[in-house]
Amino acid sequence: MNDLFSNEKQDSSSNNSAAATRVNSIPAHQPLAARMRPQDLHEYAGQKHLFEPGKPLYESITKGKPHSMLLWGPPGTGKTTLARIIANRCDCYFIAISAVLGSIKDIRQAVEQAKLQRHLGKQTLLFVDEVHRFNKAQQDAFLPYVEDGTFIFIGATTENPSFEVNNALLSRTKVYVLKSLAEEDLSSVLQRAIKQENDGDSEVIEIEPDAEKLLVAFADGDARRLLNLFEMALDLSVLQSGKRVINETIVKPLLGENARRFDKSGEVFYDQISALHKSVRGSDPDGALYWFCRMIDGGCDPLYIARRVVRMASEDIGNADPRALQIATNAWDVQHRLGSPEGDLAIAQAVVYMSVAAKSNAVYAAFNQCMSEVKAEPSFDVPLHLRNAPTKLMKSLDYGTEYRYDHDEQDGYAAGQTYFPDDKDVAVYYKPVERGMEKQIKEKLEHLRQKTKSFLNS
Repeated sequence: MNDLFSNEKQDSSSNNSAAATRVNSIPAHQPLAARMRPQDLHEYAGQKHLFEPGKPLYESITKGKPHSMLLWGPPGTGKTTLARIIANRCDCYFIAISAVLGSIKDIRQAVEQAKLQRHLGKQTLLFVDEVHRFNKAQQDAFLPYVEDGTFIFIGATTENPSFEVNNALLSRTKVYVLKSLAEEDLSSVLQRAIKQENDGDSEVIEIEPDAEKLLVAFADGDARRLLNLFEMALDLSVLQSGKRVINETIVKPLLGENARRFDKSGEVFYDQISALHKSVRGSDPDGALYWFCRMIDGGCDPLYIARRVVRMASEDIGNADPRALQIATNAWDVQHRLGSPEGDLAIAQAVVYMSVAAKSNAVYAAFNQCMSEVKAEPSFDVPLHLRNAPTKLMKSLDYGTEYRYDHDEQDGYAAGQTYFPDDKDVAVYYKPVERGMEKQIKEKLEHLRQKTKSFLNS
């Protein structure tokens, strides 16, 4: 990518406004993460999937024709930086708004600035950080100006735009997914930071391999977190023979308890519980256990996972192994009684059991089909033979008259007796599978249906 972005930018003094100067110019007293903000794509770490020839974002930057977009990804993956780089490369006037602190007034002011710049012949790029925090009315306020080209809109979000961004705004933007930085990307960020600090200081900075490994692992794909930790480690480092050495002894106390990227109400949360559920359904106890531990490590409430495991027992195992539901509820009860970490082991036991148990969604499918029909059809009356007759009036109206008591019938089964409303055709919702206990259930049901068929034909 270096050859695409090697041209020097025009000197910022040629611009008429201080706000239109090079958007990445950062005062020296700013935190290292701000000072290290890449000035161009050859310094930008990660997201290689977006910058291949032929990719829309690559082509728009290369040709200097930016378009409105949403940048969706975890914290510290370069969303703000990328917006600033696009503004620089495409020679746009840059305006930034934070949805955390912003309001309709800020949007109006940005619109007025953009109109002024358009009058002066300059295109404006409006960057909205945490756009998902704006309400519907605030998001709608951007629409006419995105539509008429008053500004190029770039929104950044850590949440799934499908759920958090209005459809109207979503339809006017291109969504780009930014991924967590890989360890090699983080290592390159760290080495660039060391080089930059060495260039501006007479004291040489060195970081030992074990210390670097710790910092990169703890950053968990977040470049900002990595640089903040490195800066703190640098402040604590001791001068030795003209060198500032950062070792494992300095780094470890900075890390404290692990703090995984895990929002208990956000996209990562739902992605991980989905991975856990699908691992159980796929009969992979190792994968299921991995995602269970990831969620516990990230701070998820174990009781939430216990409730979901109960759901798995009904939805994906059902009558193929009825013991699964009992084991799931027992694990939930243990967590209630003991709490963590003792209760976590009981949930882990249930998760592994669900994974290896025979699978059937026959009850789940039957329930959904039946519920759908009940909601769509009329409220059919209960047939007379299925009604109780506790009073003389009810008996005189033939309530229960033709009912056959199964225990008085041969084999305890009243062959030919129907249990659906008179105005509704008999339906088959529950279709057991050929796995686990449901194989036996299926054989029994087929035997009973054959008896009914023989009774009706006799």
